[in-house]
Amino acid sequence: MLDNLKKYDIVLASNSPRRRELLSRLGIDFRVFTLMGIDETFPKGLSNEEIALHIASTKAEAYKTHITDNTLLITADTIVCLEGRVLGKPHDIEEATAMLHLLSGKEHEVVTAFTLNTVNRVVKKAVSTRVRFAPLTDEEINYYVTEFLPFDKAGSYGIQEWIGMAAVEEIYGSYFNVIGLPIQRLYQALKDF
Repeated sequence: MLDNLKKYDIVLASNSPRRRELLSRLGIDFRVFTLMGIDETFPKGLSNEEIALHIASTKAEAYKTHITDNTLLITADTIVCLEGRVLGKPHDIEEATAMLHLLSGKEHEVVTAFTLNTVNRVVKKAVSTRVRFAPLTDEEINYYVTEFLPFDKAGSYGIQEWIGMAAVEEIYGSYFNVIGLPIQRLYQALKDF
């Protein structure tokens, strides 16, 4: 399958072990290459989808000098949005705890954008999923933060971890999108590439 990709050196530009695992499940040969220190700020006034697309595109731009004629570069970014506020990756236990208190008992939006880049072509997509959390106790939040250390996760949580089983009441959209890669949409984009 995906014979149209055989001519490419597929590069996943991501530090995320979850994105690596999801992409590997498609049976695609790829390698991981990451650059550090990419600026993930965004202009004010963008919609949630535009923010995720902006950051994924900024990541792709940082790799521009590292791709060759046969490279197919995949970048992605996930943001968690609650009541007009973007919840990024927490810097410490206090920030992670505060984010989970904000999400407790509420519905929020998770947007993941990805880009496919060659020297001649760019495809960009953003996918949105709504997630509703049950109310969480201080004890539950403290347990999750200290046991799972969600410092590399937007919104301070990984849906595939304990908190996903204990807190997620409802999900509207792609589960894999919340993990960090809307794998079905990516598969379709790769198929059409």
